[in-house]
Formats: sequence, C-alpha cells, structure tokens
Amino acid sequence: MAFIDVVEWSPQTNDVYAHRFEESNLSTATRLIVRESQEAVFFSKGQIIGKFGPGSHKLTTENLPLLRNLYGIPFGGTNPFFAEVWFVNKAMPLTIDWKTTPMRIMDPDYGAMVPIVAAGRYGVQVSDAEKFLVKLIGTLHTFTSKQLTDHFMGPLISKTNSAIASYMTANRVGITQISMQLDQLSTFIGQPMAEFWEEYGLRLTGFYITSIDVDTTSEAGRKISDALTERSAQNIAGYTWQQRQSFDVAKGAVGGGQEMGILGMAMMTGMFGGGSQGMGQATMQQPPQTGFNAGPGYSQAPVQQGAVGGMQAGGMQPRAQVFCANCGKPYATTSRFCPSCGNEYNPCPVCGSDNQKGAHRCVTCGAQLASDNAAFSDTTCPRCRAIVGLGTKFCPQCGMRLG
Repeated sequence: MAFIDVVEWSPQTNDVYAHRFEESNLSTATRLIVRESQEAVFFSKGQIIGKFGPGSHKLTTENLPLLRNLYGIPFGGTNPFFAEVWFVNKAMPLTIDWKTTPMRIMDPDYGAMVPIVAAGRYGVQVSDAEKFLVKLIGTLHTFTSKQLTDHFMGPLISKTNSAIASYMTANRVGITQISMQLDQLSTFIGQPMAEFWEEYGLRLTGFYITSIDVDTTSEAGRKISDALTERSAQNIAGYTWQQRQSFDVAKGAVGGGQEMGILGMAMMTGMFGGGSQGMGQATMQQPPQTGFNAGPGYSQAPVQQGAVGGMQAGGMQPRAQVFCANCGKPYATTSRFCPSCGNEYNPCPVCGSDNQKGAHRCVTCGAQLASDNAAFSDTTCPRCRAIVGLGTKFCPQCGMRLG
C-alpha cells in the first residue's frame, strides 16, 4: 500500500467550512501543508491526536506524540500509521441567507393576528476547530454553509420567530413600522444567537434581518396585504375609506361600472364641496318631473335632449334631495336650510339644484338664476319659469313665444 507524501487542501469555493482529506494511509515522513486561515486536525482510533496551524509540517512522533501510544511507533525512521485529516476553514464571509416559516403576531395597530415572514443573512466563523468537528462533522466528507443552514434550520427558525414576536409585542411595533427598526431588531436577536453558536465551536460574525413582510401565501395574508396597499393609496391620494365607499356607489350609478378617475368620483360625491357638488347632482340625482307642483326643488319645466342627465322633454321627476352648495352635504328638498351648515336652500327653477346666493347660472343645468336685480332687468317664462331678459321674444329654455 502506497503512503501519502503530501497532505494539503486547496478549497475551490468559499462556502466550505471543513473538508476531510481523501486518504488516511500516512507515515512519519508525510508532509502536511496548512494554508492561511486553515487549521488541520488529526483523528485516529476515535480520538484527536493533534492539530496544526498554518505552515509546512512533518508528521513525526515529536509532532504527534500519541502515535507512540496508539501504534507503538518508535522515535526516528519512517513508520506508517492511519489517521483522518480534517482541514477547517476559519475565515468565512457573510453569505448564508435564511428565511423563517410564516408566523402570526398580534399587530398593535390593528388589534388582529397578522401572518408574517422574515428573511436575512448571517455569518459564522469556526472559533474552536476541535469542538466544531466533534459536534457537527460525524461521517461527512465536507461541511458547507448550506449543510450548516439545513442542520440548524429548526433551532434557527424557532429562536428567530420567538425573538421577533417578543420584540414587536414588547415595543408595540406593528407591521407597518417594523421595517424602520430592522437594525435594532437585528441587534436584539444577535446576542442570544451568538450564545447558541458558541456551543458548537462557532462565532457569530454578523446577523442581519433584511425584511419582515406580510405572508401572502395564505388567504388571510393576501387580504391584509391588499388592505395595506389600499390604505397607502388613500394616504397618497388624500381620501378616506368612507369616501372610497362613496366612489364605489357613484361608479355603479353611472354606466354600470364604467371606469372613472378618483377626481371624477370625488366631484360626483361632493368630496370637494362648494363649487363641485353640482356635478354630483347632475349625475346622481333625478331631475324634476313636469307637472309635479311642489315647493322649492321642483319644477314643471320640460327638459330638452341632453339636458339634466340626458332626459327627454316631459321626463322630469321630483328631486328628493340636493347637495348643499356651501358644505356639499345632501339633505331633503323639503328643508329650507341645510341641516349640516345652516345655508339657505337656493333652488334652481329648472332642475332644483342648490346654488350659492348671487349665482347667475345653475351649476347643474346652466339655467339662468334670479338675482337681487333680476326683478328690474329680467322676467320669467310662464311655461318653464326660466329667467329671461326684457325684450326676449322666445324663451331660450323651452321656446315659448313671450309677450
């Protein structure tokens, strides 16, 4: 049997923690070469018989005194023996990625259980080669970062999940704020993690949490994620949840779900109040009905094609409510004043919409309105009650010949 002359290891990648030399038939003439950041450990008959740091070493009985007891090798000469040689890489970069399984925490902002997942990166370095090899290697030939992660997956996830939940609960940090405290959370978890790795001859060189997100693999997580996205859109666009519901109602009221922008919906629902509510009235409210003789907000005037909601002449219906021209809040047309702000109801004689005092034309249908000086400069059509100027021969609203 040929004996090995030189024992050395040249790693091809940076993710190998330990490697066992392929041959075990050595002799006291074998030369051992250990590179920088490596350490070589010899095992024979189930026990460690020696270890060597960087440099070139000759395996003599002076370097391995236990050889005399195990094999009866005398001093001097070339004598064979069998031993396993493990090379340990003691310099590892921070290249080990980790990710937890989904866990549920009580979010203090929403008062509900939220499923979350966390991910990050950590790095460990062999600090005690003997302890590391005895506790972890076993019958393996190499030990990589992936094997290390797989081996400790259970304890790693358990400790990380427990620490994250404890931190978020103790500090009352919700899922929307936790991303701003990843550095503090990484430090909080790093200390117990360092103690854990020391038991295996490893030193934790870094532990980082890169993300904590809502777990969207479950139905509950997807709903929460969609709700958070909608909330962000509301904050950016400047509308509330109640206004969003009004948008949806308005959207269904026009065109059977026809697409409209947020601005259009806001104008329809009176979100901006004042000068915009007329658009909502023109689209959402029913126009007055011809022949219905009532108080303010009703009219007997027919409407031409394209006017007020596109109704045909004679298609008028009584208006049940209007939007206040001052605050934009709806109220019944039987009220003389707005119950929300007290503004007096100033109805359009054609469509019944409320208008600001002193307005010359209706914001909904464009009909001319009576003003403080109307009695001196204008008159009223006897058919449609539209305000027309003195000397007008035909009503511009209904076409009736005037005296």
